Amino acid sequence: MSDATDPWLIVGLGNPGPEYAANRHNVGFMVADLLAERIGGKFKRAQKAQAQVVEGRMGPPGPANRRVILARPMSYMNLSGGPVTALRDFYKVPTDHIVAIHDELDIDYGALRLKLGGGDNGHNGLKSMTKAMGADYHRVRFGIGRPPGRMQVADFVLKDFSSAERKELGYLVDRAADSVECLLAEGLERAQSAYNS
Repeated sequence: MSDATDPWLIVGLGNPGPEYAANRHNVGFMVADLLAERIGGKFKRAQKAQAQVVEGRMGPPGPANRRVILARPMSYMNLSGGPVTALRDFYKVPTDHIVAIHDELDIDYGALRLKLGGGDNGHNGLKSMTKAMGADYHRVRFGIGRPPGRMQVADFVLKDFSSAERKELGYLVDRAADSVECLLAEGLERAQSAYNS
């Protein structure tokens, strides 16, 4: 079982490459980028995994200050489990100290849901992570809503946010980053009651 001194591994899920950068599927990267900015770090290539990482500390001074490794897997989304498992092993992170930040179709745009464990709901990044290391990690689910009309899910998640969505996106990414900080500092129940919508 983990204890307070164990590091946290916070994984933003997405696809590498500039053509994917503004896609709905890459909102995990967007939140990870903001968290990196907040702790004053820049992503660099990980030594032992196909990923980019930033190491630092998060949270207020004192006992709630946590050692964190922020990560962006540089595999494609459906292969996220390999890089995440390699980072977990390298940094000796207990599985319940891993947080996956990802897009979620079954939640309205911009709504957040934090949880520990559970199914993958058809999300290929989570499917890969769960297959590699079990399901007992935290998730910060960022709602992107369902595709309109008959649009295929794959097409929808690999499209950029609409111009109407982009008006709010900065605020929503900021709120998702706040929820991660709250989760680490105050625990899951507190973060759920403050941010789940």
